[in-house]
Amino acid sequence: MTLYQWFVFFLIIQVVHFLGTWKLYEIAGRKRWEAAIPVYNAIVLMKIIGRPTWWTILLFIPIINLIMFPVIWVETLRSFGKRSSLDTFLGIITCGFYIYYVNYTQKVAYVADRSLQPENKTADTISSLLFAVIVATLVHTYFIQPYTIPTSSLEKSLLIGDFLFVSKMNYGARVPMTTVALPMVHDSIPLTKNKSYLTWPQLPYLRLPGIQNIERTDIVVFNWPVDTVYKFFDTSKRRAYKPVDKKSNYVKRCVGIPGDSLSIKDGIIYINGKILQLSERAKPQFSYAVALDGKTPIDFEYLLKDLDVTDEAGFRSDLRDTLFLKALTAAGAERLKNTPGIVSVTRQISKGVESGIFPHINKWNRDNLGPIYIPEKGKTVALTTETLPFYKAIITDYENKDLKVNGSEIRIDGKVVNSYTFDQNYYWMMGDNRHNSEDSRYWGYVPENHIVGKPIFIWLSIDPNGKGLNKIRWDRVFTTVSGEGQPQSYFKLFLLALVAFFVGEYFWKKRKERKN
Repeated sequence: MTLYQWFVFFLIIQVVHFLGTWKLYEIAGRKRWEAAIPVYNAIVLMKIIGRPTWWTILLFIPIINLIMFPVIWVETLRSFGKRSSLDTFLGIITCGFYIYYVNYTQKVAYVADRSLQPENKTADTISSLLFAVIVATLVHTYFIQPYTIPTSSLEKSLLIGDFLFVSKMNYGARVPMTTVALPMVHDSIPLTKNKSYLTWPQLPYLRLPGIQNIERTDIVVFNWPVDTVYKFFDTSKRRAYKPVDKKSNYVKRCVGIPGDSLSIKDGIIYINGKILQLSERAKPQFSYAVALDGKTPIDFEYLLKDLDVTDEAGFRSDLRDTLFLKALTAAGAERLKNTPGIVSVTRQISKGVESGIFPHINKWNRDNLGPIYIPEKGKTVALTTETLPFYKAIITDYENKDLKVNGSEIRIDGKVVNSYTFDQNYYWMMGDNRHNSEDSRYWGYVPENHIVGKPIFIWLSIDPNGKGLNKIRWDRVFTTVSGEGQPQSYFKLFLLALVAFFVGEYFWKKRKERKN
């Protein structure tokens, strides 16, 4: 929906509210017209039902308002003596339209001094749960979201089994575009295969101010731009066309920001003609071929474990004296070179043309591509049949323009064009595990409106191959994701602080007891 359509929809809601409540406003001692003024009518209603004025704000926060509306319907009915379980049920099941019936057919009196305390334990529990859900949804949507690392694309920086806190504030929290959805879940209802949202209505993209801009080498969580996957590992070829904020969450490293020119030469990333300088914590991995002398015995199980090799490793049937490693760091490769029995360690570099490489012009491969311009908001590029493959998805899918090509003629929204100006910023995201990462090399740019947040903290890390307490990677618990130097665990400091808190609380209570 466009802003204009939302404005019309908002006005319709105000008319619906006025027609259903104007008489109740008068019974409560207010003026009839007060039920018709947008926003002000909600403030007045909060006074009528005896609830704080700031509740009005919650009515305009997407997802939160889905919880608040039923609460307001029930509170309105109870403020006019309709307190039975049947009244509550009818108020909710009719989406508030039961209030019309009360407004026009019932002789009711306004209960000005009604008790706001829950009537029984069940009501108190429901009230507490609703409050908890609202607070948790606010935190989840606008401040911090939990996230789990599912793949090895950022191995050595982020491991499979890392549980993260992702900050929404660093890059600015994105206001939910999908307005009707279950709180605190992503695209499906837990333990079911059903969608957790409705695709209509949709809010236009809006992002709150952030603390910082996305910088090169930042690790970023974003919605996978080309996601049409019904569910991962589903081989039925079913497709699900999802709203932007309900596309699958990915986490990669940003290696190119708006305005950059990016190239990859023999696996090395160049930005604006210079090699991209990664942080100390980033440890890119490549595939290697390790040639053996065939004579010296090598304990490969111990060697691979000592090198912390987590991806596939093995021999090919036609090359029994060559060990192939799918992912290894440069430091690991140097150690292998000094191992007795190993003749050579050669990094595998893709040659020729690979299918599936962006922009799908059968020209490049995963280790050699570019230069590619990363679009910047407000910048204009020449548009020809040669450059169109780079920007076609941007024009049609991300910026929703009508694109038609007839020979060498390009039309956008019905007009013949030879250039295009971008509506938003774009980014280039890649995994550190260069030969085992589905990233921008395959599907292109990440639009700004797909950015979710910045991982800041690992609160738990579980090794899927460990056993018992060894499943927990204790050295990764309570570590930061970014920063200088190698990550350090703050778990011991957390435990000390926790002990100090409980000890302090114990002595504080003892002191109060002695005073009393």
